[in-house]
Amino acid sequence: MSLHEAPEYSDIKVFQVKGKHIVLGISGGIAAYKSAHLLRLLVKQGAEVQVVITPNGKEFITPVTLSSLSGKPVVSEFFTANTGEWHSHVDLGLWADLMVIAPATASTIAKMANGVADNMLVTTYLSAKEHVMVAPAMDLDMWAHPSTQRNVATLRADGVEIIEPAEGELASHLVGRGRMEEPENIVKRIREYFNRSESMTGLRVAITAGPTYERIDPVRFIGNYSSGKMGFALAEECSARGAEVTLIAGPVAIETRSPRIRRIDVESAQEMHNVALGEFAASDIGIFSAAVADYRPLKAESSKIKREHNDGMSIELVRNPDIAFDCTRSRRPGQVFVGFALETDDEMANAASKLERKGLDMIVLNSLRDKGAGFRTDTNKVTIVTATGEAAYPLKTKREVAADIVDAIENLMGARGESCGD
Repeated sequence: MSLHEAPEYSDIKVFQVKGKHIVLGISGGIAAYKSAHLLRLLVKQGAEVQVVITPNGKEFITPVTLSSLSGKPVVSEFFTANTGEWHSHVDLGLWADLMVIAPATASTIAKMANGVADNMLVTTYLSAKEHVMVAPAMDLDMWAHPSTQRNVATLRADGVEIIEPAEGELASHLVGRGRMEEPENIVKRIREYFNRSESMTGLRVAITAGPTYERIDPVRFIGNYSSGKMGFALAEECSARGAEVTLIAGPVAIETRSPRIRRIDVESAQEMHNVALGEFAASDIGIFSAAVADYRPLKAESSKIKREHNDGMSIELVRNPDIAFDCTRSRRPGQVFVGFALETDDEMANAASKLERKGLDMIVLNSLRDKGAGFRTDTNKVTIVTATGEAAYPLKTKREVAADIVDAIENLMGARGESCGD
């Protein structure tokens, strides 16, 4: 089946969306007529759907039509004019299991990417704690414009799933990419999401993330450039699939979104080691994504070291504990441990050596020679290495890379005959 070929309706299994709460956002484009069909498919399969439409969206499809199909009043404004009834975007965000915006115009995408909360749809998006899918629809030149592509890249980096527009005749009668994907294919993506969202139910996952800081004195430290973005993306991805996640985070300026993530903040490698020993022992899956300092000062001064009192400085360093090695030494049968390797040369040889030396099941390899990969970026380019081979992936957002890594973990568990969620 080609990308744009609609599946047979019988191919869509009812149980995968039955009982789910879905917010369907509709913005002002001619493709809004497809939203009625999408709404009908979702309701027919047992989903409870609340439509939120922009003021311009109502110029293309009426709330009466949408309300008749959903069985619910359509939400468009912040309050009902004749009664003053307030429509809470926060309550909608808490109620929903998934938010789907179809169609999403260039204007709506720009507002979402930049936090312009001037209508109920964007405000609901900004309050959403659930997964968000966006199905763009616009003219081919608007879709290809650098500003639109920047906004789409921002949404991807924020964890939004983009359902790429299809090619075909557009409202301008030009032919190109910009058509909203067909409702049947959007439902298929929704079905796949709900399958993923339950694939790790019952599993406990422990993750280390970010750098460690090794104090020299009260104001200075030895550290590295890790932002923690990759580890936090992994935590969100595992949580989105139903796992209970413990995230052991070094000093980073990132917030977690999922309530299923239990975050433990640490500073030094020794602190991370002490916490990790207990948390990884209790986990089903352990992911060592932190950039842990290999060495620390033998002595941290209690007062700030004054430059004027010293012509030079030498710091005696001692080795930090090896967190991954110490955690894998006492592993239980069935546990899966995943490490990261950031290399500058002899990448595959170093990754294979680390895999064996530390008793890991999988290594996620990064190379600093790949533009857009490694520290302080929103993207990454990885090769996943196991005892049976390796798989290289193209440059993607770190949230997309996280999904690839978790897919590989689930495939590894499946290959061993272990059932995720048992």
